[in-house]
Amino acid sequence: MTETIIAILRGVRPEEVEAIGEAILKEGISTIEVPLNSPEALRSISKLVNAFGADAKIGAGTVLSRHDVKAVAEVGGQIIVSPDCNPDVIGETKLAGLESYPGVATMTECFTALRHGADGLKLFPSSVIGIDGFKAFSAVLPTGTQCYAVGGAGPDNFANWIRAGIAGFGIGTAIYAPNDRAEDVQAKARRIVEAYNVALQECSLG
Repeated sequence: MTETIIAILRGVRPEEVEAIGEAILKEGISTIEVPLNSPEALRSISKLVNAFGADAKIGAGTVLSRHDVKAVAEVGGQIIVSPDCNPDVIGETKLAGLESYPGVATMTECFTALRHGADGLKLFPSSVIGIDGFKAFSAVLPTGTQCYAVGGAGPDNFANWIRAGIAGFGIGTAIYAPNDRAEDVQAKARRIVEAYNVALQECSLG
């Protein structure tokens, strides 16, 4: 199982989330994020935690407030992902004992997030920051900082991001889009994992 790919289930519904989650886990992706602007997101997170919490990390995305963090913690979520760098959200996340991955797009945001206890950084949107931008960040970030490319990273550029030192990727519609069936999601997840493994092999061969 890999935590280097985060499956982002934006728009998923509670009545389908367990089947979707099972399909994703079958393909080796063990981190799942349900954005809070999805229908009844907290209910979906709770169902995923109850069904797969022993084998996967389940969390919430689009987390914008302390209240959101508390609500996710109450249903058993483990990871808090935000589109922005909000010290209040990061602080509440760490107070609750959860992992914090705030969105960052500038060097100032990167260091603000880390100073407030972030476990890793969500480079968002990675299509705007770009690989060269990430390389510039990496030159001054503390060694070992975990950075995830989200919003513009995929099979076409996995290898380039990996060579630059990225820790992982957040993948949305390439794995799940609203109204996808579980079998469709599993096939999409399989293609993503296969592409990721090919990219890893390419990078290991130089």
